[in-house]
Amino acid sequence: MKKSKKGVFLFSLLAVLLLVLGACSNNEETQPTNKETGNTNQENTEVMDHSNMDMSSSSEVPEGLKEAEKPKYTVGSKVIIQSDHMKGMKGAEATIVGAYDTTVYTVSYTPTTGGERVKDHEWIIHEELIDPEAEPLEPGAEAKTEAAHMEGMAGAPLEIDSAEQTTVYMVDFTTTDGEKVTNHKWVTESELSPAE
Repeated sequence: MKKSKKGVFLFSLLAVLLLVLGACSNNEETQPTNKETGNTNQENTEVMDHSNMDMSSSSEVPEGLKEAEKPKYTVGSKVIIQSDHMKGMKGAEATIVGAYDTTVYTVSYTPTTGGERVKDHEWIIHEELIDPEAEPLEPGAEAKTEAAHMEGMAGAPLEIDSAEQTTVYMVDFTTTDGEKVTNHKWVTESELSPAE
């Protein structure tokens, strides 16, 4: 009898330990992760991380986008990127492959793939909006885009945070850590300086 009571006790203890370990394991696996930042929701990160941005794209531009008549930096010019949209971009030497006059927007949106709201994403241009009106949108307006600069951006409702009429550039560059990027869209004129 003593042996069977001891066996039942050990079996019960083992079952309880397995249940506890299983509960801990399930808690870790189901914790939601922000698709944009890779952070868990507990960290409440609002700063935009472009780590999953596809920096390269095709050379095609949206319909209706007009080439700049007198851009500060002409096609073929060498420039230095002063913006840090993503790792390895700031300080990289770039070649201008296109210059266009348009309205650029910073936008906030919740990715269609889930995750935390993205705030002040730079940049969406007017011609990338779905059925844009002729006049530029004002801050606070809502729109949608077909642009897929970031995962979950295409088709997501956007809120316009800021709007600016300027020249935007498509550029080729190599990041400071050696990644070759072609036809990157978009860099604004104020984010560039002449290469020396």
